[in-house]
Amino acid sequence: MANIKSAKKRVITQAKRAERNQAVKSRVKTEVKKVEAAAAAGNKEEAAKVLAGATSQIEKAATKGVLKKNTASRKVSRLAKIVNSME
Repeated sequence: MANIKSAKKRVITQAKRAERNQAVKSRVKTEVKKVEAAAAAGNKEEAAKVLAGATSQIEKAATKGVLKKNTASRKVSRLAKIVNSME
């Protein structure tokens, strides 16, 4: 453990940020799984509806700096490709 006051504060701050980032990443993963599950079930309407929510969560994560911009774009693109290729 750090001895200097500012170093102690950095440890606490980093722990808070790591916890927040993990929560955001978890939320994104859950939304992605929902889209993939709806697509696997063959329900295009449900998949399209869930895709909108997933896109929103991914974009928020990118805005907050949890995901890089290109990573977020790639995730959205791949999900949209899955949904759009459904019959």
